[in-house]
Amino acid sequence: MSSILKNIKGDKVIWVVVALLSIFSILAVYSSTGTLAYRYQSGNTEYYLIKHFGILILGLGLMFLAHLVPYQYYARISQLAIYISVPLLLYTLLFGTNLNEASRWYTLPLINITFQPSDLAKLALIIYVARLLSKKQNDIQDFKKGFVAIMLPILIVTLLILPSNFSTAAMIFSTCLVLMFVGRVRIKYIMLLVMLGIVSFGLLIVIAVNSPKLSGRFGTWQTRIESFRSGDSEANYQVEQAKIAIATGGIFGKMPGNSVQKNFLPHPYSDFIFAIIIEEFGLTGGTLVVLLYLILLFRAVKIVIKSPRNFAAFLTFGVAFSLVFQAMVNMMVAVNLLPVTGQTLPLISMGGTSIWFTSIAIGIILSVSREIDAAKEEMSDNFNTPENVVA
Repeated sequence: MSSILKNIKGDKVIWVVVALLSIFSILAVYSSTGTLAYRYQSGNTEYYLIKHFGILILGLGLMFLAHLVPYQYYARISQLAIYISVPLLLYTLLFGTNLNEASRWYTLPLINITFQPSDLAKLALIIYVARLLSKKQNDIQDFKKGFVAIMLPILIVTLLILPSNFSTAAMIFSTCLVLMFVGRVRIKYIMLLVMLGIVSFGLLIVIAVNSPKLSGRFGTWQTRIESFRSGDSEANYQVEQAKIAIATGGIFGKMPGNSVQKNFLPHPYSDFIFAIIIEEFGLTGGTLVVLLYLILLFRAVKIVIKSPRNFAAFLTFGVAFSLVFQAMVNMMVAVNLLPVTGQTLPLISMGGTSIWFTSIAIGIILSVSREIDAAKEEMSDNFNTPENVVA
């Protein structure tokens, strides 16, 4: 254990944020999976706790390994990951497991864990765009050499995700737009990409209306948006239960394990876990969770400022913004500021590959931080060598 702690490098505040989010995750998942345990595991409430704890431990292990890899290697890894992601997304769209009339994942053999290729594609695309932005800074104002080369992978990946998971596609697309803005791409080119996205979405709607496989999913989007606008209690059942959980939480909550609404919410351990956190830990606990994500973003921005290379800066900002953006969307859904999206709360919601890819993403941020700290230490050691010390 001491050797592991000795090898933990990078931003210590981020490590603390990860530890605190993991604690919230274990407590909230254990509490909210009670009904799931009685339905599928004959009342064995420890089953999901042990499974989730194992997934979290593996995630922390992946984070540790990812932070040891020099961040420059991720530029090459992203190329391979993109080439793997595109056929996986296509395969999942055509043959994946259907849930709510959407093909989002398939089950990995032997280990019986569902795998969402969109998790891999999201991380791979952000790293790939960061690589292209840093590589093409000299031509970034040029339409053909700069913009088109960056635009194509964004459109391909998001269009493959869009039919089955609109919210994920929209979030990836938005993250890439923000990253392109930070990367000095011209505003008029970014607006052109927005228009292309809108046109592509319109074409998909036309195709969906005339395709039995996609029309059901389009109907789900339409129902969710109309329910959000109308405030119909029957259609907004999940949101109404989440509101009750939040309203009855008070300042300090009902304490861990005492949630009532976990018995009424369809997915209290994933999509609406933030409502359960507020019910059990109160406004105090909910505020702390929000602050933890904001601290993660703040520390990432500090790493960006200190980054010696463009790729390190774009990589850190893109990955951190993606995680915090997803967290804010999940929490805004729970408090009824957005329609239901199905987005999980990073590092807190119960999940398999989503937690692992989130862990890898944070490990990448820590990798950049580790190398910045190493360079600072080396500079300090060189400055303090005998020949540089004035007698």
